[in-house]
Amino acid sequence: MNQYRGMSLWTAVVVAVLALSGTPGPAVAASAAAAPPAISAVTAGYAHTCALGSDGSLWCWGGNGFGQLGDGTTTDRTAPARVGDATWISVDAGTSYTCGVRTDRSLWCWGHNFRGQLGDGGTTTQTSPVRVGTAATWATVTAADSHTCATRTDGTLWCWGFNRHNQLGQDSSVYVATAPLQVGTATTWARATTGFAHTCGVRTDRTLWCWGDSSSGQLGVGSLGYRTNPAQVGTAATWTTVTAGYTFTCASRTDGSLWCWGENGYGQLGSAVPYQTAPIQVTGTTWSGVTVGFDTTCARRTDGSLWCWGNNGQGQVGDGTTAHRSTPTRVGTGTTWTDALAVGYHTCAVRTDGTLWCWGANWSGQLGDGTTTRRSAPAQVVFPA
Repeated sequence: MNQYRGMSLWTAVVVAVLALSGTPGPAVAASAAAAPPAISAVTAGYAHTCALGSDGSLWCWGGNGFGQLGDGTTTDRTAPARVGDATWISVDAGTSYTCGVRTDRSLWCWGHNFRGQLGDGGTTTQTSPVRVGTAATWATVTAADSHTCATRTDGTLWCWGFNRHNQLGQDSSVYVATAPLQVGTATTWARATTGFAHTCGVRTDRTLWCWGDSSSGQLGVGSLGYRTNPAQVGTAATWTTVTAGYTFTCASRTDGSLWCWGENGYGQLGSAVPYQTAPIQVTGTTWSGVTVGFDTTCARRTDGSLWCWGNNGQGQVGDGTTAHRSTPTRVGTGTTWTDALAVGYHTCAVRTDGTLWCWGANWSGQLGDGTTTRRSAPAQVVFPA
């Protein structure tokens, strides 16, 4: 695989635009808030990170060229700063934007909005959270490069943003949607995940469905091409989680098995095979949570150990090297990791004591350790006292 295939359309454009974005806005003091008692969830964008505290507080840090930290500026931060004083239940970071669901079930997004991915009806970049419509029934949200999807408490699924490859579940008459559009008529969606130009979701009957771009087999339906409508992945009804990367996808089943498909140039499928148009199993049957990034996969086993593989050019596999890995490689020797994982060109994970640890790329301070130094092994994120 060409080294820049996963960057040419997604990452390289972001880097170029950041370089041309002009002088950052005026710096503001970080929110004078005490550190959260524990971290319950974490998400990684291209160069920024956000985490939820167990008290519902939301914290973001790293690159902020498009306002993706939600602090009203475009100033990078090398340490966590709280996003306002609202309380949140869900958050997800796209390439250069962020979306989250508050405890009142309202949905908010901020950051880059060139393709309408913020869902606020326009295409203007926002440096502070803006509300998506007026509904107060949102359950989960997933953010990608330029499209976003979210489930509601009634089991419906909604997507918005860029639809060039039918990733919104809409036909070609929709090129950009600046407000949420419902995906079909199903009311049984449990969760969804967004890749660069494809989307997948698990329904309440544990069936798995994908749509959008399948130029590398990332839909898992056995063929290449595009799908406008959700297409079922195989016939199994035992899927529990699904997570989409740049041009690949991984999902776990109720029996503890883990399956991946799509592009495999860095070994992100957990083996050295070529790209796959249908799910192939990753060795082992004791997998728990799994999360993928651009071209890297990390998963936790039921014993609490953490394993990563795929692209390791920035040390995001966490094994102390920058060598790409085509098989699961253990991160340290501990067995105290939770299912709260985030993977991009940097990786973050939460331990059972509620502490957050990050490693990999750090050019914008996304590791949250107060520096911009790359790390190839986990280092604890330092929250304000």
